[in-house]
Amino acid sequence: MGSTDSKLNFRKAVIQLTTKTQPVEATDDAFWDQFWADTTTTVQDVFALVPAAEIRAVREESPSNLATLCYKAVEKLVQGAESGCPSEKEKQVVLNCCRILTRILPYIFEDQDWRGFFWSTVPGAGRAGTDELDDDEGARPLAESLLLAIADLLFCPDFTVHSHKRGPDSVESMQSIDSCEYIWEAGVGFAQSPPLNYIHDLNRTELLRLLLTCFSEAMYLPPSSDNTILNPWVTFFCSTENRHALPLFTSLLNVVCAYDPVGYGIPYNHLLFSDYREQLVEQAVQILIVTLEHDGGIPHPPASSIEEQESTGPENLFVNYLSRIHREEDFDFVLKGLARLLTNPLTQTYLPNSTKKIQFHQELLVLFWKLCDFNKKFLFFVLKSSDVLDILVPILYYLNDARADQSRVGLMHIGVFILLLLSGERNFGVRLNKPYSLHVPMDIPVFTGTHADLLIVVFHKIITTGHQRLQPLFDCLLTIIVNVSPYLKSLSMVAANKLLHLLEAFSTTWFLFSAAQNHHLVFFLLEAFNNIIQYQFDGNCNLVYAIIRKRNVFHQLANLPSDPSSIQKALQRKKKSPDVISRTSSQETVSMEGSHPAVPAEPGTLKASLVAMPGIDKLTEKSQVSEDGTMVSVPKTDSPNAVHPDQSAVTGTSDTESNSGRDNEDVFYTEAEMERRRLSSASSTSFWAPTPDWVLSWKCKLPLQTIMRLLQVLVPQVEKICIDKGLTDESEILKFLQHGTLVGLLPVPHPILIRKYQANAGTAMWFRTYMWGVVYLRNVDPPIWYDTDVRLFEIQRM
Repeated sequence: MGSTDSKLNFRKAVIQLTTKTQPVEATDDAFWDQFWADTTTTVQDVFALVPAAEIRAVREESPSNLATLCYKAVEKLVQGAESGCPSEKEKQVVLNCCRILTRILPYIFEDQDWRGFFWSTVPGAGRAGTDELDDDEGARPLAESLLLAIADLLFCPDFTVHSHKRGPDSVESMQSIDSCEYIWEAGVGFAQSPPLNYIHDLNRTELLRLLLTCFSEAMYLPPSSDNTILNPWVTFFCSTENRHALPLFTSLLNVVCAYDPVGYGIPYNHLLFSDYREQLVEQAVQILIVTLEHDGGIPHPPASSIEEQESTGPENLFVNYLSRIHREEDFDFVLKGLARLLTNPLTQTYLPNSTKKIQFHQELLVLFWKLCDFNKKFLFFVLKSSDVLDILVPILYYLNDARADQSRVGLMHIGVFILLLLSGERNFGVRLNKPYSLHVPMDIPVFTGTHADLLIVVFHKIITTGHQRLQPLFDCLLTIIVNVSPYLKSLSMVAANKLLHLLEAFSTTWFLFSAAQNHHLVFFLLEAFNNIIQYQFDGNCNLVYAIIRKRNVFHQLANLPSDPSSIQKALQRKKKSPDVISRTSSQETVSMEGSHPAVPAEPGTLKASLVAMPGIDKLTEKSQVSEDGTMVSVPKTDSPNAVHPDQSAVTGTSDTESNSGRDNEDVFYTEAEMERRRLSSASSTSFWAPTPDWVLSWKCKLPLQTIMRLLQVLVPQVEKICIDKGLTDESEILKFLQHGTLVGLLPVPHPILIRKYQANAGTAMWFRTYMWGVVYLRNVDPPIWYDTDVRLFEIQRM
């Protein structure tokens, strides 16, 4: 009954606030206390009892009352942080204020005139609630007081952390507490695992939810390529002003990486407990990726002057701490934790739904990305053993599973970017040679082979059966294959056939002539074949055999027609069959046991729009592998004549690079706009039309030399064996190819060229919109930002 009464009283207080036309004095405690002192409302209650329309009405009609409500709620949090909330009543007040601020803040952010409110000082408020500083000089902006109070409360004994009191009389002062002794979980830099307490987990979750809401001001600003605009909330919270920055960063990272969703090994009630811990882990990983989004004082394009460097704001301590982790055991703890969580949704058990499946894999992928981006030692640790495959397999699983679902296009991108980043390192290619023996249920053909085969088979599936909006990713997928190709010792017959099927599909005349960049895909595949033939011929008889069987594809490419009538004929064929790539003729086989086909999004699914990604030439930087294995950066050439042997220039960029003008503009298109532009440019000849000169400009640079020489030598030999021995059995031919050699017969090996991922303003903006879109859509209980006027992205219903 008490709960119903308190909800009623709370609702009455809200109605009074919305109907009062006169300002209520800040000193009228009897009125303001109704919102937090006597109520036991949950966060869900607060969202139900404070409707959006009423918050907006108070904001427009009695702004001073909204301002006072915010100020009083922050004041209560500051008082709680100073006193340490010794009584249950004080703890309840703090939680109620958290919930009210979480509800109201998005409506403050959506109104441009209100955005500065939290960064102004409240007259006479004093500095963080201290009475003696009554002049405005010492007053902190409300935002700073709020953030510092949240940080203090996250290390409040008996509220959010386990108390270390030695006896009933000893007191832990909030001012002198050393929060490094109260880190929430063992792991990086902390050895003791504190006793588990689900009440502490719940209280931490409420405070982190409010903190995430504070940081979400970024959602209400339109996309911008200006990387110097920092989020003031994140900048302050991650600066030296926050004395808890190190223990909080460590607590968040350790809580995430130590979490085991299948059960903590606790003999009692682990299901009940795990649920509370899961909510905490979700909030923790979201806080981590949002705070790590800006690197503050580290100017990412190197600053050209000292003034510029200073303007990037104070150093982001979270980024600093992340980049300084260096102990092997810490790297091992983080990598194993992330791999365990990413693999969790893949686990198969005999009892359906018996294992808990986490839903926050997208945030984990962003966190893994940040770790690799800011801590190169971590990246090298990941690649130095086959542990990297524990990250690769779940990523390939997610990519394969999401390929038909347009609401998960962001997940497809982050997965591909991580693989692009990893593929820039030689060790990744080497690790892929490990045999693949796991039986993760994916709807891909059954094969026996290595992790490289798995990667190629999944990429083939994405390209041939994914939805249309994945086409911009084809360049990235093939770049990854090219990057790893010089190190692949032995492709299976299944993977070899998949690669040849892609070449066959991409080299049809209608596909080559239907868009200005389509021929780049052929260049990528030829480059991958050349790498394998020149550097890994011995173990790759399956690929060589597949190339011999499909030799007509290479002959057709070499004799590609370029006269106007052939071009027209090809384009007319395209109108008859507008599909990107033939979905059949790839000898589809039985899928793996226990797998489910990839399905489109359910009607009504919400998705957040994304800005378009820069083209592959903006995403990557070329490096040449020298003989001692080191990489030398290849300078970008602007003149059409300065051409590398096998990556020549068409209007100033290489044949395997995007030539689209959009990347040089500083505007951000949403994917839908990009798709419209792409379709209109592909269909309307007023934008672009293939000409004989254009075809000739790249046809003469097709790197066919090595393959043509291989065919010239091996085809007569294979034909002779077949006639002499009457062979129809391919295993005999494979045996012959296995023992064959082309030493001295092929052209001089070309230098290995690796395209390494390179960050830029376009990718930074993509990550910001993707990350906040994920955070928006994942926080549905309560729906913190639902139906507010976010401007960083659009929410669309499928």
